[in-house]
Amino acid sequence: PVPPVSPQARAAGLIDVRSVVPDAVIDLRYATPNNFVGVALYPADARCLVHESLGPGLAAAAAQLRAAGYRLVFWDCYRPHEVQVRMFNAVPDPAWVARPGDYARSHEAARSVDVTLAAGGRLVDMGTDFDDFSPRATAYATDGVSATQQANRALLRNAMAVGELAVYSGEWWHFDGPGAGTPRAILDVPVD
Repeated sequence: PVPPVSPQARAAGLIDVRSVVPDAVIDLRYATPNNFVGVALYPADARCLVHESLGPGLAAAAAQLRAAGYRLVFWDCYRPHEVQVRMFNAVPDPAWVARPGDYARSHEAARSVDVTLAAGGRLVDMGTDFDDFSPRATAYATDGVSATQQANRALLRNAMAVGELAVYSGEWWHFDGPGAGTPRAILDVPVD
């Protein structure tokens, strides 16, 4: 069973993604130094929290993938505002890191996820790692991205589209749920 979320998370409408995708592989890169900043930005016990509105879509995407022998791997989910500030300070380029503002959108509003696929206990080859700030990381890149890697990205995009999650063209791994771009009050919710 998935442990209950904190009272603050529950009040904000957040759920643990494992409550809707029980076989999700959780690899929160920002809870480790294996990320573009090089230091852990989340506590080691961070959880993948998403707004409850993403639940049905993620469950549908995961079901389609599961039937084909794949599992969803979650690299990032809800991201606290102060973490977004630290990321932008490390890479102050709005083409790659969203500029923190007075409102929450996307990850800060728990309406976006960063995901990839696993099969047979291994990550599927998508052509780049997470947070690769190169042209090859764009969702529809062909230059330097093999036909197999392009097909793998399309498999992920198509499954996520079944769940009404749309890829962000700048990053093959980033998917926005309904209302991800709507400005909302900044959440003050712990990720653990």
